[in-house]
Amino acid sequence: MRPAVPAGVRKRCTVAFATPARQYLWSVELPPDACIADALTAAREQVPEELAAEVPWDSAPVGIFGELCARSDSCADGDRIELYRPLASDPRERRRARVEHERRGRKR
Repeated sequence: MRPAVPAGVRKRCTVAFATPARQYLWSVELPPDACIADALTAAREQVPEELAAEVPWDSAPVGIFGELCARSDSCADGDRIELYRPLASDPRERRRARVEHERRGRKR
């Protein structure tokens, strides 16, 4: 059970989303009982319409400081809530291909 929070106290979180070209950060203030979905809603309200279409608000996996979470999970004061985009390719497969390419280059 959480300790009682004084009335009027709010928590501050940062919502983050990155494209290959740029990182976006939105600071939000939330009530003490807010969840990740509430933080995303608050951040979405700050975003210009042109950018709002680029951000996968409803479909992207989310996490806090790199740990995958459910949208219904609680967030704490100071948390960085991240929206994840799919990788262009699997990093392990890219490394295998690069190593194979380097091996072929040395055999010549």
